[in-house]
Amino acid sequence: MHELGIVFYIVDMVEELGKENSLSSVTKVNLRLGEVSGVIPDYLQDCWRWAADRSDLLRGCELAVEEVPAITVCNTCGRTYPTVEYGKICPHCSSPDTVLLQGNEMELDSIEVPEDEVPEGAD
Repeated sequence: MHELGIVFYIVDMVEELGKENSLSSVTKVNLRLGEVSGVIPDYLQDCWRWAADRSDLLRGCELAVEEVPAITVCNTCGRTYPTVEYGKICPHCSSPDTVLLQGNEMELDSIEVPEDEVPEGAD
């Protein structure tokens, strides 16, 4: 289960941000997760709850996951299509010359903190 390793990585990143900004708590972590990233969102949430509750900074913190749809572009006809539905063969021209545009990412999008902890100058 590589989700636990991913969660440890996210926890480390957020704790570093917390240290840099003198935060004492984070209420929400927003993550963008690609549809074909290979990460199972339910497993990620289970691992998150376990790991976050062991961190003073993240205790009770919510993990919000935004799924990014997988989109592929065909280099032959230039059109895009949903990757999961059609795979690597373009449904428009049947070309195998395709490239995944999005849907494989795993990005820490933002963190949310209690209103009284927003660092000066932050929006």
